[in-house]
This record gives sequence, C-alpha cells and structure tokens, in this order.
Amino acid sequence: MSDGITDITIIGGGPTGLFAAFYAGLRGVSCRIVDALPQLGGQLMALYPEKYIFDVGGLPRILAKDLARNMIEQGTQFGPEVVLEAEVQQLIPEDGHIRLVTPRGEFLTKTVCITAGKGALNPRVLECPGWNEHYGETGGVHTHVRQPEDFRGKRVLIVGGGDSAVDWVLGLRGIAREVTLIHRRDEFRAHKSTVLEMREAAAAGDVTIRTPYEVKEIHGDGGCVAHVTLINSETKEEDKLDVEAVVALLGFKPDLGPISNWGLELQRNTIKVSQLMETNIPGVYAAGDVVHYPGKLELIATGYGEAAIAVNNAVHHINPKARVSPGHSTNLKVFAQEEGE
Repeated sequence: MSDGITDITIIGGGPTGLFAAFYAGLRGVSCRIVDALPQLGGQLMALYPEKYIFDVGGLPRILAKDLARNMIEQGTQFGPEVVLEAEVQQLIPEDGHIRLVTPRGEFLTKTVCITAGKGALNPRVLECPGWNEHYGETGGVHTHVRQPEDFRGKRVLIVGGGDSAVDWVLGLRGIAREVTLIHRRDEFRAHKSTVLEMREAAAAGDVTIRTPYEVKEIHGDGGCVAHVTLINSETKEEDKLDVEAVVALLGFKPDLGPISNWGLELQRNTIKVSQLMETNIPGVYAAGDVVHYPGKLELIATGYGEAAIAVNNAVHHINPKARVSPGHSTNLKVFAQEEGE
C-alpha cells in the first residue's frame, strides 16, 4: 500500500471476521485483520476446538477446529495482512481515515469492520477457596476444554448446567476415568436432547450427575487438585469428592474492553448498528455477536450475512461509485474458472 492506509481493517479474527476478510478480497480492496489472540479462529480455536457445530449451512456437522481452518483458508486466500496479539486500544477518526492504536503499533485504515464477538473472553469462575491456587493447566482447574486427551484417565468434575457443561460430560465419557457433573439446580439450561442423552449415560453408569450441589472448596496435593468439598444447596450437607481435574463451565462475562471507550453507541453491552451494519461513527461498521439490532440472532450463520453487508457497504463508502452488491460469486472474474470446469 503506497500510502500506508488499508481500505478495510477487520478487528477480530473469528468466523465472522474471516468471512469479512474473504469478502474484502472478493471486492478487490486491501484488507488487514487485527486480533488480540495469538491465532486466527476466535472462540472456535480458543475455547471449544473439539466440539461439533451443527448449524452452519451445508455442513451437517463439523468440529469447531475444522470449521476454523476452513474459514482461515477462505478468509486469507487473497492475502490480507494479519496482525495477531494486538488488542486495539484506541480507534481515532481522523481526516479521511481512521487510526487504530495497538501495543504492536498504529495502523491507518479508510474503514473498520468490528467483528470482536463478545469482546474479551472472561470466563466466570468459582469464587471458592482453592480456585486461585490451582487455576491453570498444571493445577488442574480449568474454565474450558482445549483437548479431550488432556483428561484421559483422570477423575474429572464438571461444574455447570448449560450446553458446554452437558456437552463435555458426554464428550469426556470414555476418555476420562470418571466424569461427574454438579449443578446448583435440578434443571439444566442445555438442549433437551443432550440432557436426555446425559441422563441415559448416568443411568448406564457411564457418568455421574449430582444436583443440587456446588463447590465449597478445592483442595490440592503438591500443587495439583486432589479433592473438592461439595455442599448441597438445599440441605447444606457437605461431601468430599476425589478428583484430578475441575472444569468450571459457567459461561462468560460480556466485556467489550477498550471498545466501550471508542465513542460507539452501545446497547446491551453490544454495538448498535443500522440495517447496513453502520455504527454511529462514519466508516466504522460491525458484524457478528458484537452487534445489536431488532431481531438480532447470535449465530455464526447470521454473522456471515452481516459480514457481507458490512464489507460491501464499506466498499461503497470508500468509493461511492462502487456497487454495494458484487453479484453472484460464480460470475466474478476473481473466481474465473478454466474452460470446461
């Protein structure tokens, strides 16, 4: 770029951001992806790479890590600049461009597409004695499952009542030596079919479900988790459970981080956008879980469409003579096929 200014800078390298990068390349504009994480793929790679995803069009089911790899291949095929481990701390509109300030330097861009998901990934934790001492890979206390094999042959306690907790009870069945789930209520927030499958596994003796229980204290031996003290939420009776790993799957606290200080109009801890995915700052668009508008659905499939809308309107913003709609991909010269294909 002779002037050092990128046409579109995408903040966030998850599936929505990667699809936005693909569309930027499809439209023939220069593109940069900036992400605070050390790798592209967003939550697909950082939180649940081994989980199956079932609601992406054309894919009956696919592992999150495989979807991420496909998205990375698609999103980077036109050669966008990729800047990782660089949280955008400031977004400063200037004359004719926007300045982005990160710990890895400052970047100039004509437009911005924010695809930061839920923002910072701050998992909810167990506020009990022993958590801080044992939190981390070596201590045995976790807030997500990266690789199921990390738990092979171990006695695992999973805490939570949502989809992730129930999914990993089933996902670690047959890998871990023992899998126990505790939840503070008798009812679960997870999908009914997976809850039923989990209860059937418990009836068969493959896993253990204990409700209504909470963790009172985590105890260690030599720096590693050895057992936990459980407390019945109703009777207040206590019990000891020998475990070698505790996985607290309690969801995440929405935290936009620096984004909340950029002068954007916010609603429900998300960025308010128009039907064109415009924010209140000219030249700044947003898409994916980070946005809010009437009827918003937080789905990967929805993010794809929003990314296309945001990028195509950003292209039109850069060049008012450019059409908003690029047409069907099969007719575009960038995807010119050899005769007979």
